[in-house]
Amino acid sequence: MLGIDRVGVAEACEVPDSVTDGYRRWLDEGCSGSMDYLDRYHDVRRDPRLLLPGARSVISCAIAYYHKSKQPAGIPAIASYAHGDDYHDVVRRLLEPLAAFIRETWGGETRICVDTAPIHERYWAVVAGVGLRGRSGLVIVPGLGTYCFLAEIITTVEFSPTPPLETTACDGCGACVVACPGGAIRSDGTIDARRCLSYLTIEHRGKLPDSLSTGGRLYGCDCCQQVCPHNLGVKPCSHPEFDLSPAYNDLTRENIASLTPESYATIFRRSAIKRAKLSGLLRNLRHL
Repeated sequence: MLGIDRVGVAEACEVPDSVTDGYRRWLDEGCSGSMDYLDRYHDVRRDPRLLLPGARSVISCAIAYYHKSKQPAGIPAIASYAHGDDYHDVVRRLLEPLAAFIRETWGGETRICVDTAPIHERYWAVVAGVGLRGRSGLVIVPGLGTYCFLAEIITTVEFSPTPPLETTACDGCGACVVACPGGAIRSDGTIDARRCLSYLTIEHRGKLPDSLSTGGRLYGCDCCQQVCPHNLGVKPCSHPEFDLSPAYNDLTRENIASLTPESYATIFRRSAIKRAKLSGLLRNLRHL
């Protein structure tokens, strides 16, 4: 559908206390690290109707990004979600025609959320039947695995909800728990960001522990996804925007160390890697 790989619908309403209470415990235990923005707008996060007055439906969307292109051997690793164009821009571009169709056909209002609004997107994906919550905390979309971006269209139009999936996700597998380099996956399926290489190399600001080795990872980490059985045999996505940028093939340690603000801006101008800033990449380089 318009390049959206999976769509589900849920009634716009307050999320259960179990979700908000669990989220609050996760924050209180310090698992969000220095991501202070996650401890804001709790009323909005609890009720998506505060994001759009009169909202009746939450349309959960999954957009696959798995691709076969790989970085050359010996090149500092970049998480696969950031191999191509910034997903915020690509996903919004994919969702805009559907949002316009809703407005034109049913006359309702819409709001697109692409990893920026305070919303429990994984909860809504599960409730809407888009996927299942995996042991790693990621949403597993049947046939697409975990290599998916989640986004939402909140609308004032009332659509019939799609039922949650009735299958189970992991059945005690635990491969992701074993593979996680920092032991960040907790027993309740949440992540302790302070031990997660994705958080440390992307979101964390400031110095990294002197003893930390990222195992050759410059930006992000795919370990939990690489061992997930649900990702075996997943076909490449239909979105060429997510393919590996040719410029990344030349990002040797030496070339990264010699980046200037100008060359950094040129190489990553359309990339989610801008999130880490040049100072962040140079910091990470010292811990490969």
